[in-house]
Amino acid sequence: MKADRLLIDCHAATMVPGGAAYGAIRDAAVVIADGRIAWIGPRADLPSVEAVETERLGGRWLTPGLIDCHTHLVFGGDRSGEFEQRLGGATYEDIARAGGGIVASVKATRAASEDELYASAMDRLQGLKATGVTTVEIKSGYGLDQDSELKMLRVARRIGREGGVRVRTTYLGLHAVPPEHRANRAAYVDLAVDHILPAAQAEGLVDAVDAYCEPIAFSIEEVARLFDKARTLGLPVKLHADQLSNGGGAALAARYGAVSADHIEHATEDGIKAMARAGVTAVLLPGAFLMLRETQAPPVGLLRAHGVRMAVATDCNPGTSPVASMTDALNLACVQFRLTPEEALAGATREAAWALGLQDQIGTLAVGKVADLAAWDVQRPAELAYWLGKPMLHGRWRDGVRTSADPARIDGPPDF
Repeated sequence: MKADRLLIDCHAATMVPGGAAYGAIRDAAVVIADGRIAWIGPRADLPSVEAVETERLGGRWLTPGLIDCHTHLVFGGDRSGEFEQRLGGATYEDIARAGGGIVASVKATRAASEDELYASAMDRLQGLKATGVTTVEIKSGYGLDQDSELKMLRVARRIGREGGVRVRTTYLGLHAVPPEHRANRAAYVDLAVDHILPAAQAEGLVDAVDAYCEPIAFSIEEVARLFDKARTLGLPVKLHADQLSNGGGAALAARYGAVSADHIEHATEDGIKAMARAGVTAVLLPGAFLMLRETQAPPVGLLRAHGVRMAVATDCNPGTSPVASMTDALNLACVQFRLTPEEALAGATREAAWALGLQDQIGTLAVGKVADLAAWDVQRPAELAYWLGKPMLHGRWRDGVRTSADPARIDGPPDF
């Protein structure tokens, strides 16, 4: 077998379900060819390989590259002042109704150039990459006019070309009503649905469509208009659902066959059952739960009972989840939502791939999958969800190419 790269002297947490915990293979070998996994298994079973490069990983653990499937990585400005307000007793709703919140980020994002937005997003991206992320979903939603929304999406596409990560873009057109449309929200919904989305699609900037369904944001009827338009354009949908109240968001996501329903702290059992029937992935966002000091956690027990996939993401954003570490998000999901470390890691790999519709490409270490991997300085995979703030990443590979840290290479055939 000819190969570009052979990884040995490692253990693999493949995250393939149905076998050992974490899909673990001890003393594993991974063969990479043409950017994909050509073979993976116990090193003792490794067939004859002629590899251009062999890397010994010193007994480290390999996982799939982590996937942050819900971020608002591109934005202007900073909202640390709102953090102080919330600590002083103001609620998220209080701040939003006073013209802060999302609208404050809209003003700063509109004023920023594409280069400025790119530079600030790349700075935040470094934290994600340093915690093993190889794929990032990036939403718009802080522009709320055509020029600014397209500007955000162009920046997200540029990050995908130049930032060393795979990027999936999401048009979050119904995120908030901009100030200029406050007296006529229907006009803004018309703009978002009938003008901005088609323009973004025509420019090749959109991989999915999202909306924020809450009493302080948009109604089921308004979101349905956007999702109907997305359906006519052949775009998958996602939904910020039932975060602050039970607004029927989980059921709405199921009705449209959404790839994910995100937050869902207040989803009911009927909504969870509907998600299960429709194959909707739940995306749990513990950073926002922490920062908003919420008390009602997502119904993880119901999600387990009804077989709903659970992804975990940072929700990196300026107002409610200034989290730029994927491993910290895993810890918070375990501590706050009572996920097991294995569930949390699956949530940032296998299940996150489902939340982006990329389950056939990434998310597990399996033959034929894209060779997006991370190697870790840990003794057990559970450590990835255990430590807060500890650097654990040894290296990342995207499409089979190492993108960080110094590999320990050997020349010629391995000494088996």
